[in-house]
Amino acid sequence: MRADRRVGGRAESFHRSSLPSFRQVFGWILLGAATVYTAALVMVLIVSQQDQRRPVDAIVVLGAAQYNGRPSPVLRARLNHALHLYREGHAPRIIVTGGMGRGDTTSEATVGRRFLVSHGVSSEAVIVQAQGRSTQASMTAVGEWLEHERLNRVLLVSDPFHMFRLRMEARRTNLEAYTSPTEDSPISDNPVLELRYLFAEGFKIPVAWFRAAVSPLTSHSQSL
Repeated sequence: MRADRRVGGRAESFHRSSLPSFRQVFGWILLGAATVYTAALVMVLIVSQQDQRRPVDAIVVLGAAQYNGRPSPVLRARLNHALHLYREGHAPRIIVTGGMGRGDTTSEATVGRRFLVSHGVSSEAVIVQAQGRSTQASMTAVGEWLEHERLNRVLLVSDPFHMFRLRMEARRTNLEAYTSPTEDSPISDNPVLELRYLFAEGFKIPVAWFRAAVSPLTSHSQSL
């Protein structure tokens, strides 16, 4: 009887020791999270250096802040870059995005259109998509408009740190998307500020990966 108890006690002790401790599980979780974050950050850095300008159906400019109808320095840099690409002949149209913030009386997209038209772009060549206040919402609106027009190839314009996530969202809506980051953004000119945005993207990318895995979009009509 005592022998049975000893054997049973040893078996129970062995079973308990074979299970990972809370500290081990927590360590694995931290290691996994750090690996995912590092992978995301590496991809952000790689794509931020890629300029894939080429002939496309449309140049897409991601919105940024505007002040009383005037583009902020960040938005102006994006618009100037899109204007340069347009003049190089990479696309016959420019799509400007960005909705209205709290207290605004006009949208970022509308301000972008005014800027481009004032710099010689035909008003018919500038398409306003002001529905979105996020990268995901803006790209969904752009994708739906392009699908309606039977167009698909886009050249995305934004700050370098933004390009990887932006391309992810564009391709998630079934667009053939290429990137052309701004070359003189005020954010890029401030190393400390740029690092803050880069590190923030490291957290946003895994969320975008998870969302794409849970609810992938293969057609704009599926999202309606």
